Parts: sequence; C-alpha cells; structure tokens
Amino acid sequence: MKKWLIALAGVLMSVTLVACGSKTVATTNGGKVTESAYYSSLKSTSSGKQVLQQMILNKVLEKDYGDKVKESEVNKQFDQYKKQYGSSFNTILQQNGMTASGLKKDIRSNLLLKEAVKDNTKITDAEMKKQFKSYQPKVTVNEILVSKKSTAEDVIKQLKDGKSFSSLAKKYSTDTATKNKGGRIDPFDNTDTTLDSSFKTAAFKLKNGEYTTTPVKTQYGYQIIQMVNHPDKGKWEDHKDELKSQIIDSKMNDSTTLHDVVSKVLKKGDVNIEDKDLQNVLSDYLSSSSSSK
Repeated sequence: MKKWLIALAGVLMSVTLVACGSKTVATTNGGKVTESAYYSSLKSTSSGKQVLQQMILNKVLEKDYGDKVKESEVNKQFDQYKKQYGSSFNTILQQNGMTASGLKKDIRSNLLLKEAVKDNTKITDAEMKKQFKSYQPKVTVNEILVSKKSTAEDVIKQLKDGKSFSSLAKKYSTDTATKNKGGRIDPFDNTDTTLDSSFKTAAFKLKNGEYTTTPVKTQYGYQIIQMVNHPDKGKWEDHKDELKSQIIDSKMNDSTTLHDVVSKVLKKGDVNIEDKDLQNVLSDYLSSSSSSK
C-alpha cells in the first residue's frame, strides 16, 4: 500500500486545505481557533505549502487534460487496488489517513499528471527497441502455492504422473483467491508489480501447456506454475502502443522527469500567488532554471 500511495502522490502531496475565514474551527476554555488563524499557521509549514502546490497543479492539469481522464479510468484503478487488498482495503486506507473518495481524487491527480507526461515526452524508436528487450506480452497462468518445498515437489510428482493441475490446485494450494479456479490468476506482463519477480521470471520461460518442474521459491512460499497462454512476442514494431505505455509508466517513477513536466505545466498555467507570504511556494518549479526544455 505504501508504494502506491507514494506513486499516487507523484512529486507533491495531496491533502485538503480549509478556506481562510473567520469561522471557528475549534473552541477551548482558553479561547477559539478560527479558520484564518489555522490558515496562517498552516501556510508556514512545509506540508501546508505542499498542499497549495498540489491544489494549484490540479487546477492547471484539469484545465489542460481534464477531458482526457474519464471517471471510468479512475474507478478501474480504484477497483484494482480494492481487489488487490481485499478485506484489508478499508483498514489500510484508515491506517494511511485516507478515505475512498480521497483515494479516487489522488488517482485522478495521478492520471492527469500522466497525461501531462505523455504530452511532454517524445519517445524514439531507439527507446522502444530498448524497452522491447524486457517486454513480455500478457500471459495467463495457473499456480499452486504451498508452504513447504517437500509439498511442492510432491505436487510436481503427481503432475508428472498425470494428475490434473486444477484438481491439485483445489487440494493443495493455500492461495484461497485462486485454488477453486484451478489456480488461475489474472493475466500479467513484465510491468506487473504485484507478483514476485522470481514468479514472473519462471513463468515467462514456459511454453503453452508446460509447468515448472522444480518448485519456485517466492516471498509467499513455494509455487508451481502452469502456462495457459503465452503469446508470441513478435517484433517490436508490433507492440508500439504497449512499449510507449511502459516507457511513460517508467517516467512516472522518475523524479527528474516529473519535476520537468510539472515546471512546464505550471509555467503555461499563468499562476499568480496573491498571498505575499506564499510568493515563493512554486519557485522550485517556476524559476528560469527549473526546466531547460
């Protein structure tokens, strides 16, 4: 959860900032705290400034790219996170001080930033050829997860004796999400971050119908993998859209790229900071040396 929370934040943070006013935020027997007092205190903190940065950036991104980010895309990513964390999802949100609606807002912010990265990135054939070396099309596999190596070896022996993978998955697998589906997991490619790297490496070596003849040690235990559908990789020219998408995703994890893109977006956004105490809140992005491109 921590990993994708950081990814969603991008180069900035996303929190809710109350409006400045005389409305009372809290009362005590020693006096009251007003919104204006709270604002004055908050704006002097680094977190308060980061909040303002994110709010400004969101306004500019919405104007430039809002029509390119559909609600269905936001909901799709939200549902993926919800599925990934299952019954722990709400608990993890609470532990990170987040709500479902807040997460959706962060997802939208990240998708808007991604559109800005796409718009400000030129991808060459050389870059796509380089990406193609690690590229793998989405494969479909079945898997059996057990806790002991000896159990995994016994399962493999039964597979060699002709037992069906599906029946063995139902009998032995400790993965409750897949065992009753014959061990079937969702299709994945080389960019998948939810699966153990050892699992992916072993899976990509298999041809259709093959299974791993030695137990695959992963962070979850020992796994046996059966390849159901391994599409032909083909030539790089056949996968330009996927390669471009993977390159953009990698740039979304590069702080230098994100800084340069945010600088360009804000410079085009005609931003004017009216609060004199916050005049320099965007100086790191709007200075003449922030982006040379």
